[in-house]
Amino acid sequence: MTLDGVTVRPSATGVRFEVRVQPRASRTAVQGPRDGRLVVHVTAPPVDAAANEAVIELLARELGVPKRAVRIVSGNRGRTKVIDVAGVTCS
Repeated sequence: MTLDGVTVRPSATGVRFEVRVQPRASRTAVQGPRDGRLVVHVTAPPVDAAANEAVIELLARELGVPKRAVRIVSGNRGRTKVIDVAGVTCS
């Protein structure tokens, strides 16, 4: 997965970027960049953290890292989230 068009910043453990989540979509997929954020669609509803878990699973799979390396730093209850991915560099 490429992050062209997404603002990616280095963090203490790896990289950090924003995602915009569309829950209850018809399919789970990365849609691409928009306004410096990565847009992702997940089929899970925004109930009981199901959508957050789906976002973590999707990003881990697309980036080729374990799920434990992907963490939601902020935005647990909103559609715009800040994601930290450990073990990945900006270059």
